[in-house]
Amino acid sequence: MTVKIYHWESLSQEEKLSLLRRAEADLGGLQQSVAEILAAVKAQGDRALLAYTAQYDGVDLSGLSLRVKDEELEEAERLLPPQLKEAIAFCVANVQSYHRQQAATLTDANTLTSAAFRPLFETRPGVRVGERFTPIASVGLYVPRGRGSFPSVMYMLAVPAAIAGVGRIAAATPPGPGGRIDPATLYTARLCGVGELYRVGGAQGIAALAYGTQSIPRVDKICGPGSLAVSTAQRLLQATVDIGLPAGPSEALILADESADPVRAALDLMIEAEHGSDSSAYLVTPSSALAEEVVGLLPQLLARLEPVRAGYVRDVLAGFGGVVITPSMQEAVEFVNAYAPEHVQIACRDPLALLPRLRHAGEILLGQEAPFSLANYAVGANHVLPTGGAARTHSPLSVRDFLKSSTIIQVTPQGRQALQDPALSLAEYEGFSAHALALRAREEIQPAD
Repeated sequence: MTVKIYHWESLSQEEKLSLLRRAEADLGGLQQSVAEILAAVKAQGDRALLAYTAQYDGVDLSGLSLRVKDEELEEAERLLPPQLKEAIAFCVANVQSYHRQQAATLTDANTLTSAAFRPLFETRPGVRVGERFTPIASVGLYVPRGRGSFPSVMYMLAVPAAIAGVGRIAAATPPGPGGRIDPATLYTARLCGVGELYRVGGAQGIAALAYGTQSIPRVDKICGPGSLAVSTAQRLLQATVDIGLPAGPSEALILADESADPVRAALDLMIEAEHGSDSSAYLVTPSSALAEEVVGLLPQLLARLEPVRAGYVRDVLAGFGGVVITPSMQEAVEFVNAYAPEHVQIACRDPLALLPRLRHAGEILLGQEAPFSLANYAVGANHVLPTGGAARTHSPLSVRDFLKSSTIIQVTPQGRQALQDPALSLAEYEGFSAHALALRAREEIQPAD
């Protein structure tokens, strides 16, 4: 197999910059075709959804309701193996625990309500300010299916939305053969309180949630990862609907020193790479010896994967991935910060010592006992993370993504007197005579009894 190995100090500036590119940077070629899909769904509604589902998913939905029926949810629960249901329930409980604690940082309660607010505090005597949090009225959750089934994505999206108190939670996911939805995804949706579930995916599914169709009412915000077509649709619709954080193809870096276990490093390098050929995965290390051992181990480990997944890993390590050997750990850290990855694992002797130096990453795993697998499913932290370098400015999906805040202000007569002169000076300087009049005229008004 081919694993690209880059010696950082021998690369030109242009070559260094090229390593920071991801597959999702090349969305230009998709924009026209995706824009056509969006326009068709906006104009034709359900008819376009049926046509594109037949074209792209190979599924005829003409005899089915786009909305999943209650009996399908009940059947999924009956058919699912008990061990899998227990595993899902275990992970959901951890995700609920984590996000309830997030909610507690916003208010005094661990479950938000329509009246939740931070206590008002004084900025000056007689001037009290604070925040009130209210849930977004309706959200659409996108759960992909193309390269597998993802009940974990369902609970990572649905749990924080439910804890935030979102009134209407709708989910869209691509149908499989016969229009059936993955039973574990159905079970998870029901467990997490998703009120609506639709058998439609791809760019057409995003368009349906954004515009609304005869069967699918529009939503105020859409969250969830997807293919390059889904990412393109989300970007094109950002003036129509809140699309949340950018969550495209998977990406992971392993930052390692000579103390790292090469077997674990090789195993963990494959985790995010197996999501698809458009994923990214790099081992970044100043240790040439570690790099050689990891590359040497990969063929035998790949042989233990399913052929399709092994093919994805090979594509990634020969494409948007590989091994970066740096002259020092400092330059390795600088590469990680420049890349701003979705996931990074610190496989070093003292992970905590390096932690303060990592500034841009969606998720940071300390040590080799925390493979990306655990974080993706069971730890409790959200695995919907910013990709494509967006970790420079975006945070992981959280309860906050399903809330909006209003500023609350309360001023007494004493407080108004303290603020009036500075505010009046600025109003006059900026030329706003009504602002100034509203302040001056109050001196002429008799106070109420």
